Amino acid sequence: MAGIVINCVLAAAKLSAGVAGHSYALTADGVESTLDIFSSLIIWAGLRLAARPPDATHPYGHGKAEPVAAIVVALGIVAAALALSAESIREIITPHHAPAPFTLAVLVGVVVIKEWLFRRVAKAGERIGSSAIKTEAWHHRADAISSTAAFIGISIALIGGPGFESADDWAALFACLLVGFNGWRLMRPAMDEILDTAPPAALNAFIMKTAAGVPGVIAPEQCRVRKMGLEYYVDIHIEVDGSLTVFESHAIAHAVKDAIRTANPDVADVLVHIEPG
Repeated sequence: MAGIVINCVLAAAKLSAGVAGHSYALTADGVESTLDIFSSLIIWAGLRLAARPPDATHPYGHGKAEPVAAIVVALGIVAAALALSAESIREIITPHHAPAPFTLAVLVGVVVIKEWLFRRVAKAGERIGSSAIKTEAWHHRADAISSTAAFIGISIALIGGPGFESADDWAALFACLLVGFNGWRLMRPAMDEILDTAPPAALNAFIMKTAAGVPGVIAPEQCRVRKMGLEYYVDIHIEVDGSLTVFESHAIAHAVKDAIRTANPDVADVLVHIEPG
């Protein structure tokens, strides 16, 4: 929500300064900040939906809404980059005024604020393991990169003088390429989550080790983990003494489930299959 408020202020400042200062790079930057507002709202709505508990129609919860929101935002980033690239090329081949010097001061402030937002949001995304929040963080970093490119382009245009007016537009084009690449890169982990791609091998190994430490478990066998929003669901096979009663084996299965969930609070549920040893 803080990012939404800041983006509203930055979008207004960049659009105003870009139009008044004859800088297409800054104007394009302002358009991207405007899109950031909508992307942040999409991420926020996705997280709210993902946090809903399981119900009759969604027994595994609504966690998939989180990577879906990330994919929507990533697609928006790519689409914006393509549109702004086309406009940058048009500006390159169209004669226009050199940008005004005061636009550089605006860009310095933007870069500082956006980099601070990136670090804060990225830290939150890593802490809770949210692909949507990580995407939102890199959206802020992409904005900082595009603003840096705009700063360099405007500086070249001002220092070079007549004939270098298009440096500003070349900077905007370069920034669009970076932003588009980031959008594509951010889409991949969200797609992996939608397709139930296996999480890092270290998580599987940790779960297997935790299960092996439960009294009565001869050895853990197959283990499958899938991510659902901010939580994980685990299917694991364990080998126990074949002479145990159903009641005793059931108790061991519950102990394995409790041990795994205690060791990793992000695990929402564990399905344990008993194999006789």
